[in-house]
Amino acid sequence: MGEGEKFQLGTAGALGLSVVSSVSIVICNKALMSTLHFIFATTLTSWHLLVTFCSLHVALKMRLFEHKPFERKAVMGFGILNGTSIGLLNLSLGFNSVGFYQMTKLAIIPCTILLEILFLGKKFSRRIQFSLSVLLLGVGIATVTDLQLNALGSFLSFLAVITTCVAQIMTNTIQKKYKVSSTQLLYQSCPYQAATLLISGPYLDKVLTNLNVFAFKYTTEVTFVIVLSCLISISVNFSTFLVIGRTSPVTYQVLGHLKTCLVLAFGYIIVQDPFSWRNILGILVAMVGMIMYSYYCVLENQQKAAETAALASQAREGESDPLISVENGSALLSKRPPVWNKEKD
Repeated sequence: MGEGEKFQLGTAGALGLSVVSSVSIVICNKALMSTLHFIFATTLTSWHLLVTFCSLHVALKMRLFEHKPFERKAVMGFGILNGTSIGLLNLSLGFNSVGFYQMTKLAIIPCTILLEILFLGKKFSRRIQFSLSVLLLGVGIATVTDLQLNALGSFLSFLAVITTCVAQIMTNTIQKKYKVSSTQLLYQSCPYQAATLLISGPYLDKVLTNLNVFAFKYTTEVTFVIVLSCLISISVNFSTFLVIGRTSPVTYQVLGHLKTCLVLAFGYIIVQDPFSWRNILGILVAMVGMIMYSYYCVLENQQKAAETAALASQAREGESDPLISVENGSALLSKRPPVWNKEKD
């Protein structure tokens, strides 16, 4: 199996792991919050990150991966920013209607594209832009209902979108810049993310719910589901860094909207959540957008690979010329010394 095939197989595995683990944790958390009435989302997320760090530390001691430290300021800033973005998303949901919160999540893709164009010089073809537009339209039809605006909620949503986009772009750029794996980056950033949410989580949850997380009655059933949620979160956090590192922040957001559609479908099938023809239409349109996006991404990657192979072939042909190679209009002379005929003067 070639390197390209191994990479594609690894990417497909990362995408599959992300979908399965994310849908599983949503179902688990929905049972925890709706059925068992544990509604402290930010504090729960901090426990997720803490358990993830502990499990990675055990894996490090077992030598399942290699610790590769890099610039402390970069990893500290990245970890705090990630934790802040999670807290702001939860605040956005608390101070806005569900419909406006869904609009906030939809805004992450165009905002990410804009930031990558402005600051990273990336280019997105019209085909990719069109497929993303179809995807966002479908998700909007399926999920956005009431749009109630307020100044504080809108400001929090704006901050949530910006911090989330920057954090996801940094996840990709840091892995490439410092040549660290998703596991190594997650291990080093987890303590800062967890600390940020452990400190702010109980306060934010009290603001949003008017309840104290420490005064909640932790029954055996509640404790079991919390532990299960934390265990699933290890896979969620790992697959998030893995997907962004192997693909891009935009692809990860596309995958996130696929998860949203799957959660809606599973919610209807398993727990008989209310479902309308509008939900069905939106999911179908979103799936068309996702298929188009996947197809165009594969097509463009194949074109880039072919162009790279052609350039490499031309370079090899140029190097094989023993006398003169011409590149970009300039002559490159062979470095071999001239051979003189001794019989001549």
